[in-house]
Amino acid sequence: MRIVVLTGAGISAESGVPTFRDADGLWEGHRVEEVATPEAFVADPALVQSFYDARRAALAGVEPNPAHHALARLERALGEDLLLVTQNIDDLHERGGSTGVLHMHGELLSALCAGCAARSRWEGPLAEAPDCPGCGEAALRPDVVWFGEVPYQMERIFGALDAADLFVSIGTSGAVYPAAGFVQYARRRGARALELNLQPSDGTLWFNEARHGPASELVPAWVDEVLVSAG
Repeated sequence: MRIVVLTGAGISAESGVPTFRDADGLWEGHRVEEVATPEAFVADPALVQSFYDARRAALAGVEPNPAHHALARLERALGEDLLLVTQNIDDLHERGGSTGVLHMHGELLSALCAGCAARSRWEGPLAEAPDCPGCGEAALRPDVVWFGEVPYQMERIFGALDAADLFVSIGTSGAVYPAAGFVQYARRRGARALELNLQPSDGTLWFNEARHGPASELVPAWVDEVLVSAG
């Protein structure tokens, strides 16, 4: 069975990673327009860099939870028959044991050079405008996809959805496109769809089945079901 899993902020929330926006529409105290658009970076690069520097540093204080570990177990069992796509920019899937994670919105622990387009593993701050390890230009930015930019590896994702038998959405709001449209695309291609979420998402009605509760409980239980059925 070929499975595509999409994870969102809800899977990391139980590890202590703040969700995308709170009830007031703020992202960790900032309006999204201030810190998550190309225009914001042009207008105030120091603010944007400092915002992501703080988020990068905060990763050291969180750990993967049972949902991350369960998906790593599923990867070890299914191999290439599983594609794990995440909207999250943290590294909790990798620290939980997954090795083939597709970060469609980029990664906090990566820097992108606006000069030479090279990507570099990056764990320290960017606010002080360090030089790019590749070209030497002080043109590094967070390697994250901001509003108005195209998510990474969309062709690969849609190719996997074309071939999938099952699409599973975990901890997503169902409100942010293009990821919110994956369930409809997968269903049109003949896949079944399962939602695992704390509460019904904006797209719950598109799924064949929806289970609601903490990801740290739902995901391990579902993975156990898959592994038992796979024999």
